[in-house]
Amino acid sequence: MTSSFARRSVLAAGAAGLVGAAAGPAAAAQRGAAHRSSAAMVIHNARVFTGLPGARPVEAVAVGRDGRILATGRNRELRRLAGRDTEIVDARGATVMSGIHDGHVHPLGAGERSLRPSLEGAETTAEELLAILTGFLKDTPGQEPDGWLVVSDWNPVGLLPQGTLPHHSLLDTLPTRRPIALLGGDGHNAWVNARALQIAGITAATPDPVGGKIVKGPDGKPSGVLKDDAQDLVTRHIPEPSEAELVAACSRVLAQVAASGVTTMMDAAVGLDQLKTYQALARAGKLPQRIVPAIKIDTGLAKDPAAALAHARGLQRAFRDVPGLRFGTSKVFLDGVIEYPAQTAALLEPYLDGSGHPTDNRGELYVSGQDYGRLTAAFNRAGWQMHAHGLGDRAVRTALDGYAYARRTTGLRDARNTIAHLQLVDPADLGRFAALDVVACMQLQWAEQDTWTMEALLPYIGPERHRWMYPARSLERHGARLSGGSDWPVDPLQVWNQVRTAIDRTGAEGDGPLHRELEGLSRTSALRMHTQGTAWQLRMDHLTGTVRRGLAADLIVLDRDVTRCPVADISDTRVELTLVDGRVVHDARTSAGRAAAARLDRAAAAPRPSAYAAVHGGRHNACGCGSDRP
Repeated sequence: MTSSFARRSVLAAGAAGLVGAAAGPAAAAQRGAAHRSSAAMVIHNARVFTGLPGARPVEAVAVGRDGRILATGRNRELRRLAGRDTEIVDARGATVMSGIHDGHVHPLGAGERSLRPSLEGAETTAEELLAILTGFLKDTPGQEPDGWLVVSDWNPVGLLPQGTLPHHSLLDTLPTRRPIALLGGDGHNAWVNARALQIAGITAATPDPVGGKIVKGPDGKPSGVLKDDAQDLVTRHIPEPSEAELVAACSRVLAQVAASGVTTMMDAAVGLDQLKTYQALARAGKLPQRIVPAIKIDTGLAKDPAAALAHARGLQRAFRDVPGLRFGTSKVFLDGVIEYPAQTAALLEPYLDGSGHPTDNRGELYVSGQDYGRLTAAFNRAGWQMHAHGLGDRAVRTALDGYAYARRTTGLRDARNTIAHLQLVDPADLGRFAALDVVACMQLQWAEQDTWTMEALLPYIGPERHRWMYPARSLERHGARLSGGSDWPVDPLQVWNQVRTAIDRTGAEGDGPLHRELEGLSRTSALRMHTQGTAWQLRMDHLTGTVRRGLAADLIVLDRDVTRCPVADISDTRVELTLVDGRVVHDARTSAGRAAAARLDRAAAAPRPSAYAAVHGGRHNACGCGSDRP
């Protein structure tokens, strides 16, 4: 798409009506002072979405030389701020707004995934899958017999005909002796061949690890499918990419993030390895966004608040000087995912058998409410906030109970603890979010009718519960603060389709609206939850998230007016310019900007990843680096 905006300096353009011609000795004497007080950039002819309630119409934004917003207002009001070297950006009637803030994402996982061949979440027959994997083997010659074939974005419910279950015996028919691992696009499942099971020492006698499951057949032998933390039994044997390879890959995906208009991200499951990668990226000058690393607290560690806090603080001390990182958040998995056949999300009432009859399965709760409450209290006292993975209504209630305990114990009222995903919320709990100041971090690109919300879910929870899928408007009506996140790379990074789907609950790829009349958000709410809402979640609302004087100039210039265009057209929005602290980190007119945008387009055109699928299956919480598992 041809860039629709224009950048130029006032000096080169002869002011173009924004500043009057200066003449005489008085003008020369004032030049130094004028430079200091003038703007580094003025963006005009825009429709500025400030994110502020009741704000007057704004047409222009001036960026100061300190990287902060110098002023907002009418075009003519900001003319006085343009100096001889001020850069002028003509938005040509398109939206200018705060950069997108992603409150739950795994950017380094996306970088690592890009180094592997990908199944791209495809649904295939066994024969088609074997043909694809045979091609991958041919693409990596000279690896026999011990070189791993690791494939990303396997769809855990993608074997056709539907209901076909994966087993290592199928992979064992491939013409190779190499160990093979297909890593689920959901981040919660892996499918491996017999050679990989042998290397990992997994047999019928191997017990399930805490927070994981080795799927076994009727004969008691491992099937080759590993859920959640059981994946680590195999993945620990897979060679890691070199630091140089990983930094190069992550720098490419972070450029894609900037091209999407994202200026701040919360990496939703971080440990030592990820922090080392961020440190290397910062040293290389390849970290354009603000990053909030959510330190992952493993299931076992969650039962020992003192040890968990010491772990998080130790990582903070070791990496606190890395530019761009802002510590103070920890992450805990409370349950799994809800779709068939995974059904590991914790529910208040049992799953159904597909014919309407209750089973004895209510999913898995990885951390008790008592343990989570004690953990939260310890972290909140220390000034940290908690970020809970909660998909099922029982996990959501457990998180709320834990936050209530922490509030009673500590007396703190502004901890900004968060629950992410919220696929199913019991209506009795809607009002507790506002009462406890808990942030609802939602990934609303999933709020559409598709295989994952319909065939893989409706028969197994029934219509009464299904109505409460991603209850965004109900939470908003009950006073909850909403924030937005993508959970990329579970799905492709499609920020603007994500915003659109929050409104129409259909999106660009949905088969129909998912309870739109009940749960669709207004356009303003959808934009605010992905900017100011997430900035509030990340305790950065004093710095960024809205467009007003004094805040950081984290701004984006779009190719259209997303405040007025047809809702369906929001999906196709392109970002022309992205600023972080007033620095240009993406310009659609440059070769680097065009390359990043092209990578985004290719990813968007690919088949959708495995969304929410098996055994922790779903497009919830993926992380290619394996860090986003309970």
